[in-house]
Amino acid sequence: MHQSLLSKIHCINPHCPNPIQAWGNKFCQSCGTPLLLNDRYIPLRKISTGGFAQIYIVWDQKTQTERILKVLLETSPKALELFDQEALVLASLRHSGIPKVEPENYFHLRKRNRHSEVGHSSQWFLPCLVMEKIDGCTLEDIVEQYPQGCPDIYVINWLSQAVEILWELHRRKIIHRDIKPSNLMLRGVKVSSMTKFSQTFSRHHRKNKGQLVIIDFGGVKQMSNYKIRPTETVAKRSTTRLVSPGYSPPEQIAGGEIGPFTDFYALGRTCIHLLTGQYPAELEDPSTGKLKWRQLKPVNPTLANLLDDMVSLDSAQRPATAAEVQVRLAKIYRQQKRSLGISAFRTRIKNFLKLLLINLGDNISRLSHSASQIVNQTLAGCVDTIWEMILGGVGGSIGAIFGLIFAYWSGVGDRFASLFTNYWFLVSDVPLTIGPEIVVFGLAGLGTGVGLTDVGGFGQRRRYWRTAFMGMVGYIVGGLCWQFSQVATSVYMTTEDLIILEIMGKLSVGVATGVMTLGLGLRKHGSVYALLVAGLTAIVFVSLEQLNIFPKLFLEFIVVSQSVPNLLEFFASISFFSLLGCIGGFCLGVSHYIMIPILRRLGLQ
Repeated sequence: MHQSLLSKIHCINPHCPNPIQAWGNKFCQSCGTPLLLNDRYIPLRKISTGGFAQIYIVWDQKTQTERILKVLLETSPKALELFDQEALVLASLRHSGIPKVEPENYFHLRKRNRHSEVGHSSQWFLPCLVMEKIDGCTLEDIVEQYPQGCPDIYVINWLSQAVEILWELHRRKIIHRDIKPSNLMLRGVKVSSMTKFSQTFSRHHRKNKGQLVIIDFGGVKQMSNYKIRPTETVAKRSTTRLVSPGYSPPEQIAGGEIGPFTDFYALGRTCIHLLTGQYPAELEDPSTGKLKWRQLKPVNPTLANLLDDMVSLDSAQRPATAAEVQVRLAKIYRQQKRSLGISAFRTRIKNFLKLLLINLGDNISRLSHSASQIVNQTLAGCVDTIWEMILGGVGGSIGAIFGLIFAYWSGVGDRFASLFTNYWFLVSDVPLTIGPEIVVFGLAGLGTGVGLTDVGGFGQRRRYWRTAFMGMVGYIVGGLCWQFSQVATSVYMTTEDLIILEIMGKLSVGVATGVMTLGLGLRKHGSVYALLVAGLTAIVFVSLEQLNIFPKLFLEFIVVSQSVPNLLEFFASISFFSLLGCIGGFCLGVSHYIMIPILRRLGLQ
């Protein structure tokens, strides 16, 4: 027999004078109520009484597991209707964040009472619902352990899981209507082990602990048109209204229209309660009703904005769907992952180096400290530079691929080429024919600029649109400079002119990266960075050309011999722009960590 089974069991008749019974009895010895429910469940003990129901832990003889039994005490038709609805909704859902209920687990326990004084009998029944037992604690239990508020990384995770569950409910046109900390449980997390909750949380993906589960579906609404309007409930408003003070939105309290936005409001207030440790009603501005909570705890501004939108008093200002919330959470996760990833990497390296240096002894502690700083700065510079090179190269190659497709297989390139050629002949007499490659230059520059900006290295401000625009301009100007240097030899044939044209061709790659650098949002000395990057890029390309490391075709702007590029020209163009992005990122790192500090030491900056 399972250790959970006790020597005593509990009668579920709410009017039983002696509900505690001996194990093995089929019927209550005090009131005659059956103790084997639905031919499989044995009630072990009562755990709570609230609202219109009592909650018991029962033993399932079929599965040999403990389950939760909910017994309805209220006999009104409306209460029974809501109980039926809860059972129907739970039986129709299959999600790890929702307690499981099998269709046969909803039944009525019937008992016949004989009235000897009148000589007839009457029958009563108790509606019973058996559901999965969630072993864990509620978020209400957890927030009691964090009176100053839970860490925001926990709250973001819980918010994400709750939105995923709500997405499942809302797509079935079900509104929960009672989201609050006491109705959110963490599977596998016990209050008694809260001191180890941090480790449990960090491993919950691996050990299936810390998974959020929404409970108490007694107030759910199944909607036919995805919203419940006031006209549908006016006659029954006094019996259907469900309110959880501090969490329910104004429209639910007033008996107005409800929808997915109703659950988002309650979930937003729940998250604010978890973040601050304070009951939401205590944070309301008496004059406006809005929550004043941001000053209580510093959190990610993007998360704070999302929660403020979710708890807006105007339901139209709240997110309309769970998908909209998930999109905004994905942005928060990206920011968090980038910040935590780089920080964790640097912390591991720093701790490792410190451990090695401490073993050298106290006599060289000063030298160890200096060496640690140098190594950390060097590693930080290498990591930033490598990331810039990788994303710069990836962005350039992706932009080049799309550029080649649009330029030579969509007709867009010919239209842009014709437009630029017409303007060229208005300002110059050099027979320069601008082809569809102008689109390739622009999109390759856009991709490179976005890639370099996304890394966020060298203290730059992320200005994607500005960098993308300057990347397009820089690459187009650089490409035209290179083309001009190739065709102008037929017009300018003096020795001095040819030298200038050759220099222009060599500097064309520097022009492309230099102009793009002006848009990166570097906080200081942006023009100096641009000049350094331009010069270093040109030097690197000239060196590669002299060393014959790469074929010459891979070191020049796109050359297409026919109306569409052949396979070699296609991959050569992609390789060139990928290489240009990598070298641009490398030159940015060299400028930031070597050239600029040297200029400052020399007093030139």
